[in-house]
Amino acid sequence: MSKQRRSRYPYRGQREEPYKVNSKITAPMVRVVGDNVKVDVYPIKEALAIAEGQGLDLVEISPKADPPVCKVIDYSKFKYEQKKKQKEIKAKAQKTVVKEIRFGPNTEDHDFNFKLKHAENFLKDGAKVKAYVHFVGRTIVFKERGEILLLKFAQALEEVAKVEQLPKLEGKRMTLFLAPKSVRK
Repeated sequence: MSKQRRSRYPYRGQREEPYKVNSKITAPMVRVVGDNVKVDVYPIKEALAIAEGQGLDLVEISPKADPPVCKVIDYSKFKYEQKKKQKEIKAKAQKTVVKEIRFGPNTEDHDFNFKLKHAENFLKDGAKVKAYVHFVGRTIVFKERGEILLLKFAQALEEVAKVEQLPKLEGKRMTLFLAPKSVRK
């Protein structure tokens, strides 16, 4: 016998609405607001009649208020505008990118400078940089070299970056976090 997966929603495609609309509003008295409506407290039947008279919907905006606040609006247009606002907020949110740069405890000057230039470009583009020294095998005995290397790295980038976290040893890695001072676009 196979198990049938049960949906969170009783019927396919049917989702619970975030707002109560028209006959789903259960409060006996509501405060009604809207463009062509006198703001006042009405019994629910009268509020529904006002909304229906204008050919619009009665939507419960603030259910926790006393009495609950309802607005006379076109609900489908209201939902569309809410989605649009959420999309704009999401688009404006900054996404932080963390770029990693790996060193060995015995990294030479040329390699160091090469990685330094990359880190500088990442920081100028607005990304954070996670620089780490990976100790393989017996190189763990060179902890001081790794710390000196990371501090030298942070010092070389002090014009474009600020240190978020000083070198910290976690297992076989010593990490340093840098954030850009100012983002240029």
